[in-house]
Amino acid sequence: MARYTGSVCRLCRREGAKLFLKGDRCYSEKCAIEKRNYPPGIHGQGRMRFSDYGIQLREKQKVKRMYGLLERQFRSNFKKAAAMKGRAGEQMLILLERRLDNVVFRMGFATSRSEARQLVRHGHFNVNGRKAMTPSMIVRAGWQVSLREKSQKVERISAALDTVEGRSIPQWIELDKDNFTGTVVQLPAREDITLPIDEQLIVELYSR
Repeated sequence: MARYTGSVCRLCRREGAKLFLKGDRCYSEKCAIEKRNYPPGIHGQGRMRFSDYGIQLREKQKVKRMYGLLERQFRSNFKKAAAMKGRAGEQMLILLERRLDNVVFRMGFATSRSEARQLVRHGHFNVNGRKAMTPSMIVRAGWQVSLREKSQKVERISAALDTVEGRSIPQWIELDKDNFTGTVVQLPAREDITLPIDEQLIVELYSR
């Protein structure tokens, strides 16, 4: 499968926003956006002008990179959202938030979504008591995500939980840190997603 193997900090600079791809580094002064808040490349500090299409494309690329999806996965997610009741853009973001890899990240078991995706693929988590290895699984209200007993001593997971206070856990998730368990108490709403996203631009792009 195609994947990006370059510097993820370069992606944040390209989109001009923190995409939280580097874990705890994104919350420190070492963050690339804090040091060089302009696009990478020789012309990065020049004045950049975008057409309407360019603005829409950049917003789509930003969200796609934020959640770590490829174009085919992202478009498929949008099509599912468009078939649901309500605004397509809002439903799309809610579906992205309900992905298992994102939920694991939101619960604090990982410091980034890419790390959460890897942990899920390696079988470190149970969902409702059963082993789950599909990062794209869509969770439902009332579902419980727990760390498997063998994985409770994994150093990277313990380190992430030790610093969870520095990252905000959304209200729709409840974490029992002592028992390595998190519960989706309710489905996320648009107001729970505080990331700087204008989903209407993505809707307009795919509606062309």
